[in-house]
Amino acid sequence: MAKGERSRRTTGTLSRNRMEAFSDGVLAIAITLLVLDLAVRPPGTPLEQFLHAWPAYLAYAVSFLTIGAAWIAHNALTDRLDRADVLLLRLNLLFLMVVGFLPFPTRLVADSLHEEVAAERVAVVVYGLTMLAIRLTFILLDSYSRRAHLLLPSDDDPDLQDLRRKYVYVVVGYALTIAL
Repeated sequence: MAKGERSRRTTGTLSRNRMEAFSDGVLAIAITLLVLDLAVRPPGTPLEQFLHAWPAYLAYAVSFLTIGAAWIAHNALTDRLDRADVLLLRLNLLFLMVVGFLPFPTRLVADSLHEEVAAERVAVVVYGLTMLAIRLTFILLDSYSRRAHLLLPSDDDPDLQDLRRKYVYVVVGYALTIAL
């Protein structure tokens, strides 16, 4: 065992590279799962079938952009990390679990838009709660990394601090949208 590995293990911190690689893989799989639900279904001409499937395309686009935004934010966070401890890895798994769940409510929303209003409401609430959970788990990751002093010493970016202040507005916006 190399001296660097031994000191890392004794301090309870790990390299961020493995966490980042695993996270990129999970997010890539989640984004790929979204496209599997895109299909045209009879009856009708191919054009009618294609046009009738618009809810699936809309749900795909919103979910793709959501996972893309989660990846961008996660990438920015891991770029600022000096190291990762066991709790951060577990919080990261929770974040990835919620993002990996997003294809399911995406499918619910796409399927429900051709059904009765009650089914639409359930699907949209599940979808909204999943979106809110993605945001909250990322905020948890970011907050914990700062409190546990896992970030690189030069993490005083004013733009980043402004973004953190906006977290509250985003979460309130999600909650209000779900309630409506």
